[in-house]
Amino acid sequence: MAYTAWAASTAFAVGDVRRATASQNSGLVFECTTAGTSGSSEPTWPTDIGSTLTDNTVVWTAISSIYADLSALAPSAIIELFELHYDNTLHGSTDILRWHSGVNEGVTGNITWDSNDYLRLPVVAEGFEQTTNGTLPRPTLSVANLDGAITALLLGVNLTTPGNDLTGAKVKRIRTLKKFLDGESAADPYATFPVEEWYVDRKVTESRDIVSFELASKFDLQGKELPNRQVVANICQWQYRSSECSYTGSSYFDVNNNSVSALAQDACGKRLDSCKKRFGENGELPFGSFPGAGLTR
Repeated sequence: MAYTAWAASTAFAVGDVRRATASQNSGLVFECTTAGTSGSSEPTWPTDIGSTLTDNTVVWTAISSIYADLSALAPSAIIELFELHYDNTLHGSTDILRWHSGVNEGVTGNITWDSNDYLRLPVVAEGFEQTTNGTLPRPTLSVANLDGAITALLLGVNLTTPGNDLTGAKVKRIRTLKKFLDGESAADPYATFPVEEWYVDRKVTESRDIVSFELASKFDLQGKELPNRQVVANICQWQYRSSECSYTGSSYFDVNNNSVSALAQDACGKRLDSCKKRFGENGELPFGSFPGAGLTR
């Protein structure tokens, strides 16, 4: 049976299970653990198994949408689906390619899930295992190229960004159970493992037989740093009088914190004391930097 969506201002009993009204990537549904009546607007659902949420007088606990089915004596087969999302800036398109590897148990043709068709393709996807050795996995995706279709696809995106070879395209790995596919009696697009998102980091090899890509997580792409902002102790990085700065007052100061009479002369010195001049010595300061960074050795 498909999971029922949450509803506002509704009485729920202990044991009732509901899903979010919109699709999520967490693979979670929510079990009522304290009976009551839901609120007038949908809450922000947690993303970790076991997390609890108070919704008016109802308490929900996050559970896996497929754990009970996997724990059955004869569970349904796990189905692995993939989506490749073009980036319009890099690839000149927002197309989405969908496929499955064609070796899913009990499935011999194309698959329909969540009203989308997934083409059966000779694909090998490996290296998704999570380890504790301190490094993020870098899976590989190898696609048959016997008819030159993948080469033609690469030539197309390289017209927008020469030499791109699909770098930067997002790859979604979706795993569900066969019983939840469209057309099955228990069809449910909300019953999945957590959806994984990867990005094509580079083309590894291309031949007449096969094209292979190396994938990386968003935090492991070449040339990317985390955090994107530099940790600077004493220079505010916000634009003065912007939404981040939030100062809209009529007290004006120059860069040396001297009082001036006109808005045209108003300029922030980008220092903590400049912020205090405007928001008060003991006020809440939206200082766009990290004043405590210089105190650590």
